[in-house]
Amino acid sequence: MTQRDPSLARRVSTADPFSFSTGAPDGLLGSLSQPASTGHLETETADDFILTGTTTITQATITGLIPSGAPLANISNVEVEVYHVFPKDSVDPPSGHVPARTNSPADVEIDSATRDGSLGTLGFNASLLDNSFSVANTVVDGINPAPENMTNGEGSADGEVIQITLTFTPPIVLPADHYFFRPEVQVTGGDFLYLSAPKPIVAPGTPFTGDLQAWIRNSDLKPDWLRIGTDIIGGSPVPTFNMAFSLAGDTVPQVATPTATATARPTATTAAPRSKNDGDGCGIGGARSTNRRTLWLVLAPAAVLWWRRRRRG
Repeated sequence: MTQRDPSLARRVSTADPFSFSTGAPDGLLGSLSQPASTGHLETETADDFILTGTTTITQATITGLIPSGAPLANISNVEVEVYHVFPKDSVDPPSGHVPARTNSPADVEIDSATRDGSLGTLGFNASLLDNSFSVANTVVDGINPAPENMTNGEGSADGEVIQITLTFTPPIVLPADHYFFRPEVQVTGGDFLYLSAPKPIVAPGTPFTGDLQAWIRNSDLKPDWLRIGTDIIGGSPVPTFNMAFSLAGDTVPQVATPTATATARPTATTAAPRSKNDGDGCGIGGARSTNRRTLWLVLAPAAVLWWRRRRRG
């Protein structure tokens, strides 16, 4: 018989805080990432992160450029999606409408990880970081299938930098894997340009091995994606970009597997022969046999004597 040590069942590893950041904006790029609006198709910009264990993500921040003088109240909604890395959740082989799909986001998002302010699964709060900021280049409408993909960008832009803090309700829970994070921000009367961050990531960001460049698509290009630096902007050397975002939460505690331990079992032994007179009232030998023999020695002569007298009579 085995039983589990109850002390082991209570041994649960402590949840470690999780945080990730690509760092502050570097002023190189502003990339459209917002729902469809007047004059623009729905456009998605995504950048990657890695989880080394199952993680509960409770908050995030995104940093972007909005028109100068636009009130923060004009930020009317935020939606977040998370994607696996291609070819997961995708048609394979790719369509051929873009130069490459290796290391891109998947065709479709992970449904369970989508959070939307309009649906009450995401809360957001915007703050102004800089009321006068410039980016060297932008990608807004020039998102085309191959071979017209290389547009070199759409030039510089000015505006004010905002950071939006997101709270996920419920939190996003993801197992260890490589993912892409895609926010869309709806700004009444203006555009949201998602700002780039240094690549490779530098302090105070969180560098990691396998960091991929940012990708973009609009509703005409779906389900494909284009690399913002390699496929659209180009140049020599070809620029690559991260996007300015952060994630925070906790690793999911792992319950230690209880170890099965053996308990002492009675050892099977050959029982000693039971006494014929063990005091339980059920013996059939021993003292009772001795008593029978004694009784026979007494009664036998008397029986013989009685028999002889009877024959004489």
